[in-house]
Amino acid sequence: MSGHSKWSKVKHQKATTDVAKAAAFTKASRAIMVAVQNGGGLTDPDDNFHLRLAIEQARAVNMPKENITRIIEKAAGEGGSSITSVTYDGYGPFGVALIIETTTDNIKRTVSFVKQALEYNGGSMASPGATSYLFNKRGLFTVPKTQSYDALFSVACDAGADDIVEKDDVFEIYTKPTELMQVKSVMEKKDFPITMVGFIMDPIVTVSLSQDKRQQMETLIETLEELDDVQTVYSNLE
Repeated sequence: MSGHSKWSKVKHQKATTDVAKAAAFTKASRAIMVAVQNGGGLTDPDDNFHLRLAIEQARAVNMPKENITRIIEKAAGEGGSSITSVTYDGYGPFGVALIIETTTDNIKRTVSFVKQALEYNGGSMASPGATSYLFNKRGLFTVPKTQSYDALFSVACDAGADDIVEKDDVFEIYTKPTELMQVKSVMEKKDFPITMVGFIMDPIVTVSLSQDKRQQMETLIETLEELDDVQTVYSNLE
Protein backbone atom coordinates (compact mmCIF):
# COMPACT_ATOMS: atom_id res chain seq x y z
CA MET A 1 0.00 0.00 0.00
CA SER A 2 2.83 2.38 0.88
CA GLY A 3 4.38 1.78 -2.52
CA HIS A 4 1.11 2.63 -4.22
CA SER A 5 0.79 5.83 -2.20
CA LYS A 6 4.33 6.83 -3.11
CA TRP A 7 3.67 6.27 -6.81
CA SER A 8 0.44 8.26 -6.60
CA LYS A 9 2.39 11.13 -5.06
CA VAL A 10 5.03 10.93 -7.77
CA LYS A 11 2.35 10.97 -10.49
CA HIS A 12 0.70 13.96 -8.84
CA GLN A 13 4.01 15.83 -8.64
CA LYS A 14 4.74 15.08 -12.30
CA ALA A 15 1.28 16.24 -13.32
CA THR A 16 1.75 19.47 -11.36
CA THR A 17 5.14 20.00 -12.98
CA ASP A 18 3.75 19.32 -16.46
CA VAL A 19 0.93 21.81 -15.92
CA ALA A 20 3.36 24.49 -14.73
CA LYS A 21 5.65 23.81 -17.71
CA ALA A 22 2.75 24.00 -20.16
CA ALA A 23 1.60 27.30 -18.64
CA ALA A 24 5.13 28.73 -18.86
CA PHE A 25 5.38 27.67 -22.51
CA THR A 26 1.99 29.24 -23.29
CA LYS A 27 3.00 32.57 -21.78
CA ALA A 28 6.39 32.51 -23.52
CA SER A 29 4.75 31.62 -26.86
CA ARG A 30 2.34 34.53 -26.64
CA ALA A 31 5.13 36.94 -25.72
CA ILE A 32 7.04 35.88 -28.85
CA MET A 33 3.97 36.31 -31.05
CA VAL A 34 3.22 39.77 -29.66
CA ALA A 35 6.86 40.79 -30.19
CA VAL A 36 6.74 39.74 -33.85
CA GLN A 37 3.37 41.39 -34.49
CA ASN A 38 4.23 44.62 -32.68
CA GLY A 39 7.59 44.66 -34.44
CA GLY A 40 5.96 44.89 -37.85
CA GLY A 41 6.62 41.25 -38.67
CA LEU A 42 10.38 41.45 -38.08
CA THR A 43 11.61 37.96 -37.23
CA ASP A 44 15.31 38.71 -36.77
CA PRO A 45 15.96 39.30 -33.04
CA ASP A 46 18.88 41.57 -33.95
CA ASP A 47 16.38 43.93 -35.60
CA ASN A 48 13.54 43.38 -33.13
CA PHE A 49 14.54 44.17 -29.54
CA HIS A 50 11.32 42.89 -27.96
CA LEU A 51 11.57 39.63 -29.89
CA ARG A 52 15.12 39.15 -28.67
CA LEU A 53 13.90 39.65 -25.12
CA ALA A 54 10.94 37.27 -25.61
CA ILE A 55 13.26 34.59 -27.00
CA GLU A 56 15.57 34.89 -24.02
CA GLN A 57 12.62 34.56 -21.66
CA ALA A 58 11.44 31.48 -23.57
CA ARG A 59 14.89 29.94 -23.22
CA ALA A 60 14.77 30.70 -19.49
CA VAL A 61 11.80 28.30 -19.16
CA ASN A 62 13.66 25.72 -21.28
CA MET A 63 11.53 26.03 -24.40
CA PRO A 64 13.22 24.03 -27.21
CA LYS A 65 14.79 25.98 -30.07
CA GLU A 66 12.53 24.33 -32.64
CA ASN A 67 9.44 25.45 -30.71
CA ILE A 68 10.68 29.04 -30.69
CA THR A 69 11.38 28.94 -34.43
CA ARG A 70 7.94 27.49 -35.19
CA ILE A 71 6.17 30.17 -33.12
CA ILE A 72 8.09 32.97 -34.85
CA GLU A 73 7.20 31.56 -38.27
CA LYS A 74 3.55 31.23 -37.27
CA ALA A 75 3.40 34.81 -36.00
CA ALA A 76 4.95 36.15 -39.21
CA GLY A 77 2.91 34.01 -41.59
CA GLU A 78 -0.41 34.77 -43.17
CA GLY A 79 -3.36 33.74 -41.07
CA GLY A 80 -1.29 33.67 -37.89
CA SER A 81 -3.20 34.03 -34.64
CA SER A 82 -3.69 37.65 -33.62
CA ILE A 83 -2.47 38.10 -30.04
CA THR A 84 -2.90 41.46 -28.35
CA SER A 85 -1.01 42.81 -25.35
CA VAL A 86 -3.32 44.54 -22.85
CA THR A 87 -2.43 46.02 -19.45
CA TYR A 88 -5.02 46.49 -16.71
CA ASP A 89 -4.85 48.63 -13.57
CA GLY A 90 -6.42 47.29 -10.41
CA TYR A 91 -6.48 47.27 -6.64
CA GLY A 92 -6.17 44.41 -4.26
CA PRO A 93 -7.61 44.43 -0.76
CA PHE A 94 -6.15 46.96 1.69
CA GLY A 95 -5.34 49.47 -1.04
CA VAL A 96 -2.53 47.54 -2.72
CA ALA A 97 -1.99 48.78 -6.29
CA LEU A 98 -1.76 46.29 -9.16
CA ILE A 99 -0.61 46.30 -12.76
CA ILE A 100 -1.74 43.21 -14.67
CA GLU A 101 -0.07 42.53 -18.02
CA THR A 102 -1.92 40.16 -20.36
CA THR A 103 -1.67 38.70 -23.85
CA THR A 104 -4.91 37.57 -25.41
CA ASP A 105 -6.80 36.62 -28.55
CA ASN A 106 -10.09 37.53 -26.87
CA ILE A 107 -10.13 40.75 -24.85
CA LYS A 108 -13.71 40.26 -23.59
CA ARG A 109 -12.76 36.87 -22.12
CA THR A 110 -9.59 38.21 -20.54
CA VAL A 111 -11.13 41.25 -18.88
CA SER A 112 -13.96 39.06 -17.56
CA PHE A 113 -11.55 36.56 -16.00
CA VAL A 114 -9.32 39.28 -14.53
CA LYS A 115 -12.31 41.15 -13.09
CA GLN A 116 -13.72 37.95 -11.60
CA ALA A 117 -10.38 37.00 -9.99
CA LEU A 118 -10.00 40.46 -8.49
CA GLU A 119 -13.51 40.73 -7.08
CA TYR A 120 -13.54 37.15 -5.72
CA ASN A 121 -10.40 37.96 -3.70
CA GLY A 122 -11.44 41.36 -2.40
CA GLY A 123 -9.98 43.50 -5.18
CA SER A 124 -11.36 45.58 -8.03
CA MET A 125 -10.60 46.80 -11.53
CA ALA A 126 -9.43 50.39 -11.87
CA SER A 127 -9.54 52.87 -14.74
CA PRO A 128 -6.56 52.94 -17.13
CA GLY A 129 -3.61 54.76 -15.56
CA ALA A 130 -5.10 54.68 -12.07
CA THR A 131 -2.18 52.71 -10.62
CA SER A 132 0.55 52.87 -13.27
CA TYR A 133 1.82 56.23 -12.01
CA LEU A 134 2.82 54.45 -8.79
CA PHE A 135 5.46 52.41 -10.67
CA ASN A 136 8.61 53.03 -12.68
CA LYS A 137 9.46 50.80 -15.64
CA ARG A 138 12.99 49.41 -15.30
CA GLY A 139 15.20 46.84 -16.95
CA LEU A 140 16.30 43.97 -14.75
CA PHE A 141 18.58 40.97 -15.09
CA THR A 142 20.05 38.65 -12.49
CA VAL A 143 23.52 37.18 -12.03
CA PRO A 144 24.30 34.20 -9.75
CA LYS A 145 26.46 34.99 -6.74
CA THR A 146 29.53 33.28 -8.19
CA GLN A 147 31.68 36.41 -8.06
CA SER A 148 32.12 39.17 -5.54
CA TYR A 149 29.77 42.13 -5.25
CA ASP A 150 32.68 44.53 -5.75
CA ALA A 151 33.73 42.91 -9.05
CA LEU A 152 30.15 42.94 -10.32
CA PHE A 153 29.52 46.49 -9.13
CA SER A 154 32.52 47.89 -10.97
CA VAL A 155 31.64 46.32 -14.33
CA ALA A 156 27.89 46.96 -14.07
CA CYS A 157 28.23 50.61 -13.13
CA ASP A 158 30.76 51.28 -15.89
CA ALA A 159 28.32 49.63 -18.34
CA GLY A 160 25.50 51.98 -17.27
CA ALA A 161 23.54 50.07 -14.61
CA ASP A 162 21.42 52.17 -12.24
CA ASP A 163 21.47 49.92 -9.19
CA ILE A 164 22.63 46.53 -7.92
CA VAL A 165 20.79 44.67 -5.15
CA GLU A 166 22.17 41.63 -3.37
CA LYS A 167 19.65 38.84 -2.73
CA ASP A 168 20.07 35.41 -1.13
CA ASP A 169 21.35 33.64 -4.24
CA VAL A 170 21.60 36.28 -6.99
CA PHE A 171 22.54 39.87 -7.70
CA GLU A 172 19.77 41.96 -9.27
CA ILE A 173 21.05 44.54 -11.76
CA TYR A 174 18.64 47.38 -12.59
CA THR A 175 18.89 49.59 -15.67
CA LYS A 176 16.96 52.17 -17.63
CA PRO A 177 14.61 50.34 -20.03
CA THR A 178 16.51 51.56 -23.09
CA GLU A 179 19.86 50.38 -21.74
CA LEU A 180 18.94 46.88 -20.57
CA MET A 181 20.41 44.91 -23.48
CA GLN A 182 23.50 47.11 -23.69
CA VAL A 183 24.40 46.56 -20.03
CA LYS A 184 23.56 42.86 -20.29
CA SER A 185 25.83 42.49 -23.34
CA VAL A 186 28.76 44.08 -21.52
CA MET A 187 28.24 41.80 -18.52
CA GLU A 188 28.16 38.71 -20.74
CA LYS A 189 31.38 39.76 -22.49
CA LYS A 190 32.96 39.91 -19.03
CA ASP A 191 31.79 36.31 -18.45
CA PHE A 192 29.05 37.09 -15.94
CA PRO A 193 26.30 34.45 -16.45
CA ILE A 194 22.79 35.90 -16.85
CA THR A 195 19.94 33.84 -15.37
CA MET A 196 16.94 36.12 -16.00
CA VAL A 197 16.30 39.22 -18.08
CA GLY A 198 13.27 41.41 -18.63
CA PHE A 199 11.38 44.56 -17.75
CA ILE A 200 9.63 45.17 -14.46
CA MET A 201 7.33 47.79 -13.01
CA ASP A 202 9.11 48.88 -9.85
CA PRO A 203 6.84 50.42 -7.17
CA ILE A 204 7.70 53.96 -6.11
CA VAL A 205 5.90 53.63 -2.76
CA THR A 206 5.16 50.28 -1.12
CA VAL A 207 2.38 49.12 1.20
CA SER A 208 3.18 47.12 4.33
CA LEU A 209 0.61 44.59 5.59
CA SER A 210 0.28 42.27 8.56
CA GLN A 211 0.96 38.59 7.92
CA ASP A 212 -2.68 37.53 7.54
CA LYS A 213 -3.51 40.45 5.25
CA ARG A 214 -0.37 39.81 3.25
CA GLN A 215 -1.42 36.19 2.75
CA GLN A 216 -4.78 37.32 1.38
CA MET A 217 -3.03 39.67 -1.03
CA GLU A 218 -0.57 36.99 -2.17
CA THR A 219 -3.47 34.61 -2.81
CA LEU A 220 -5.01 37.19 -5.14
CA ILE A 221 -1.74 37.62 -7.05
CA GLU A 222 -1.32 33.84 -7.40
CA THR A 223 -4.91 33.52 -8.68
CA LEU A 224 -4.28 36.17 -11.32
CA GLU A 225 -0.95 34.64 -12.37
CA GLU A 226 -2.62 31.26 -12.89
CA LEU A 227 -4.87 32.71 -15.60
CA ASP A 228 -3.64 31.65 -19.05
CA ASP A 229 -3.97 35.18 -20.44
CA VAL A 230 -1.99 36.84 -17.64
CA GLN A 231 1.71 37.30 -18.30
CA THR A 232 2.84 39.21 -15.23
CA VAL A 233 1.34 40.82 -12.14
CA TYR A 234 3.07 43.72 -10.38
CA SER A 235 2.06 45.10 -7.00
CA ASN A 236 3.35 47.69 -4.57
CA LEU A 237 3.14 45.21 -1.71
CA GLU A 238 6.26 45.58 0.41
